[in-house]
Amino acid sequence: MAVPQHVDYIIIGAGIHGLSSAWHLAQRLTDRGEKVEGRIVILDKAGIAAGATGIACGVVRNNYFQPAMRRLMAHSVSVWESDPEAFSYHPVGYMQISCEAMHGDIAQIYEEQQAIGYESTFIEGAKDSEKYMKGLFDDWQAQGITSVLHEKRGGFANNTTAMYGVAKKAEDLGVRIITGIEVTGFVRESGSESVKAVETNQGNISCQHVIVAPGPWARDFWNMLELPNQVSIKGADGQMHTDVDMWRFWQLEEGVLQVDPSMLMTNDGKLPPVLHVDTDAPLLSDEDGSLITEDLWGIYYKPDWHFNGIQGGAAPYKVDTPVNEVQIDPYGPSSPEFVSSTEFAHMWVSALAHCHKRFHGMMDKYHPEASGGIGCFTPDSFPVFDHFYNNVSVIADSNHGYKMLGVGQLIADEVLGEKQELLEPFRFGRYAKGELHPTSNSPFPWS
Repeated sequence: MAVPQHVDYIIIGAGIHGLSSAWHLAQRLTDRGEKVEGRIVILDKAGIAAGATGIACGVVRNNYFQPAMRRLMAHSVSVWESDPEAFSYHPVGYMQISCEAMHGDIAQIYEEQQAIGYESTFIEGAKDSEKYMKGLFDDWQAQGITSVLHEKRGGFANNTTAMYGVAKKAEDLGVRIITGIEVTGFVRESGSESVKAVETNQGNISCQHVIVAPGPWARDFWNMLELPNQVSIKGADGQMHTDVDMWRFWQLEEGVLQVDPSMLMTNDGKLPPVLHVDTDAPLLSDEDGSLITEDLWGIYYKPDWHFNGIQGGAAPYKVDTPVNEVQIDPYGPSSPEFVSSTEFAHMWVSALAHCHKRFHGMMDKYHPEASGGIGCFTPDSFPVFDHFYNNVSVIADSNHGYKMLGVGQLIADEVLGEKQELLEPFRFGRYAKGELHPTSNSPFPWS
């Protein structure tokens, strides 16, 4: 089919946010009795889930120190739960297993989860925490753990399978997905700030509204829209910090231990919750006993038949390359520069063995192929969901993306004129106003 010359709604990016936005926008129009066919198109230079969505671990959780993130995640978990089969979603729950340095943060998360009706159990104290974990895994041996937050909702989805499920929902409602087409710029309306057309390598497409859902390419589309590369941020002390880079990149550290996924079943033979461990206990090499780190470290992991093993990751590291020089393409495992480090494999497998006896001596089972990718983060590492130039909506998720299936629903509602309270804390203007999200003691920049 030919590329259309005009559609009402152009959505850039066939990852989780673009697909979800298209699906929900089409559903809303359908519910209003309006035609969808020929009005909504998704454009992607590669294909469905070809970017960060396609290499994501697929974890779905609510475990956030920030109240606004917690409310937003509770909404997204509900969307995942709306059709588990279509989304290849496994509602096994999620566990935050932590040391004393994080005890206060996790206790606060638990209290606020109860306040919003999000079901979870909180275990406190080293002895009770160990007992709880051994009730799930009889070989549990992690050190320095003084609290366990067990979210009964959440879990994980098989990443690409889930996205094809979302794509089908959108296409069944009349959305057209065009792949192999690259957006190269935007055409402004004469005498107005509004965007009247999207420039592509296959010609211009005029439109009424654009939703930009670029994932790691947020910096590039921000530049195409001529939005500021540096921002001023009002700190907690009331002082204004100027010329702060709008974007920074972090390398995501994830991989797979190639063993039978059922090796991580619980004592009663069930699929376990997604496990996240943060501790300041010394981490020793499972190969030679040497010290890897005495600092706070963290990993997450789960059995996954899609990846054919135990899949997970650890805290990312900052990309030192100047932000405007970072080459995002080729993305992910195809990148010659930005993939998980060899040190990651040693650390992560040793950490698995630190937590479970069953993983001792498994270093040679680590999948040696390149993995991971880079994430494009905002100044405070939290998303920006906002609208610019009268008719452009930007979803810059700051690498929180996969679990946020519900953001597309909220953006679609706003495109149709209904402001969403859940998105208000994530506006671009929060930086200048000093309305920043609180930070936790986690080693992960997104917690």
